[in-house]
Amino acid sequence: MIVEQLYTNCLSEAAYFIASEGEAAVIDPLRDVDVYLKMAEEKGVKIKYIFETHFHADFVSGHLELARKTGAPIIYGPQTNAKFNIRLATDGEEFPLGKAKIKAIHTPGHTVESTCYLLEDETGAPYSIFTGDTLFVGDVGRPDLFSGDLSKEDLAGMMYESLQNKIKTLPDNVIVYPAHGPGSACGKNLGSETFSTIGQQKQSNYALQEQTKEEFVKAVTEGLSAPPAYFPLNARINKEGYETLDDVMSALEALTPEEFKKAAANGALILDTRPSTVFTEGFVPESISIGLDGRFAEWAGSLLPFDQPIILVTEAGKEKESVIRLARVGLDKVIGYLEGGYAAWVAADERIDMIIDIEPEELAMDIPHDNKLEVIDVRKPGEFNAGHVQGAVNVPLDTLADVTNIAMIDGDANLYIHCAGGYRSVIAASLLKRQGFHNLRNVLGGFGKIKAVKGMPIVNPDLKKVN
Repeated sequence: MIVEQLYTNCLSEAAYFIASEGEAAVIDPLRDVDVYLKMAEEKGVKIKYIFETHFHADFVSGHLELARKTGAPIIYGPQTNAKFNIRLATDGEEFPLGKAKIKAIHTPGHTVESTCYLLEDETGAPYSIFTGDTLFVGDVGRPDLFSGDLSKEDLAGMMYESLQNKIKTLPDNVIVYPAHGPGSACGKNLGSETFSTIGQQKQSNYALQEQTKEEFVKAVTEGLSAPPAYFPLNARINKEGYETLDDVMSALEALTPEEFKKAAANGALILDTRPSTVFTEGFVPESISIGLDGRFAEWAGSLLPFDQPIILVTEAGKEKESVIRLARVGLDKVIGYLEGGYAAWVAADERIDMIIDIEPEELAMDIPHDNKLEVIDVRKPGEFNAGHVQGAVNVPLDTLADVTNIAMIDGDANLYIHCAGGYRSVIAASLLKRQGFHNLRNVLGGFGKIKAVKGMPIVNPDLKKVN
C-alpha cells in the first residue's frame, strides 16, 4: 500500500495519492492533474476513485479534469448537491482499493457535505484518515463559509458532534492527513506540520479537548477574520463546473510589445509574475506584481478581478506555470504574454517604471528628519498588533484592491511600505503605483529586519515604545 501527500506551498494545500494492488485513489486533487496521471503511470496502477472531502473554497479542484482523463467516478459525501455527475457516498460506505479499503465518514461542520475518508490497510486495521477541512494539525476548519441558511454557530455545533463521535473515537495511532497546512485561510491558526496522529491531536489541538458544545462553539467561532474575497467564487466553480485546463491554455498567445500595449489599452490587466526583487528594478507601467516566488495563487485570487482579461510578464519559460497557477484559483482569462519578457519591452524602447528599494536603516534615519514621512504597514491586523513601527498606518494588503481603502493614505506623504518579509510590500507598491502614488519606497526585509534596527521606534503589543 502506498500513501503519498502532494503538498502545494503557495496554497497550503495537500492532495493525496493512495495505491494498492494495481488500483489507486486521489483525494482533493488540484486542477492541474498531470502529476496524478504521471504517478499512476510510473507505479503501474489505474486511478479507480476521485474522492472530494467537500466543495473547496480556496482553490479550484481537479475532480472534473481527472474524471475526464481517467473515467474514474467523483465521490462526495452525504448532503452534496453538484451540477455534474457524482457518486454520492453514504455515511460508513466502504470502497475497496486493491487489498485496502477506504471508508466514507460524514463529518458536517466546516460545510454540510464535509466528509473524511478512513483508509484501512491490507489487514483491515485503520491506518490514516483524510480529514479535508474538518480537522487540521492544531486547528479545525472554519464554520463560516458558504453555509446557506445555517449560521456559523449551527455548523460549529455540527462540527463538535462530528469530532466527538467520529474522529476522537479513532485509535490514537491513526495518521491525520488534512487538506491544508500552515498559512491557509480555511482555519484560524493551523500548526506548522502537514500531518499528525489522532493521539497527538487529542493532546494538543484545542478543538479536541474536553469541553461542552457551547464552549467549543465559542472557541471555534471567535476571532474569525474575513475570508479572502475569491472564496465564494471558487466554491461555486467547484460545485457547478469549469472549462478544461487545455481550453484555458489554448487561449494563450505570445504578444509583441506593440500587441501587448494594444491589449492593455483595450482593458487587459498586466500581471508581472517575476520575483518581487526583480520587479522593483524595472517593469511595464501599470503592472501588478505578484511573484511566483511567494503565495502566488492566494494573492492573485484575492486581488485580481475574475471578469477582466489578463496579460502576463514572466521570466523566460514561466508562462505556462503562471497560467496553471492562476487557473488553480479560477482565474482563466489569461489571453497572452509578453514574448521575450521584460527585456523585449526594454529593447523596444518602451516606457518603464520602477520602485525604489531601501534598507531598514535608511528608514530609521529618515523618520526623525522627514515630517512628511508615512509608514504603510500592509501586514494583517494581528501581525500589526503584535508589534509595529510607531505611527505606522495599517492598510492590510487584501484591502488595497478596493480603491476606497486607499483614501486613508496621504497622497502628499513620502510613503515607506513594508510587510513581514518583503513579498507583500512589493505587491502593495505596485497597486499604489497604479493609483497614482509615486513618492514611495519599499523597505527591504520587512518588519523582520525593521525591528532589529537600533533606534527604530517600535511599539510592542502593550502599546509601549521599546526602541
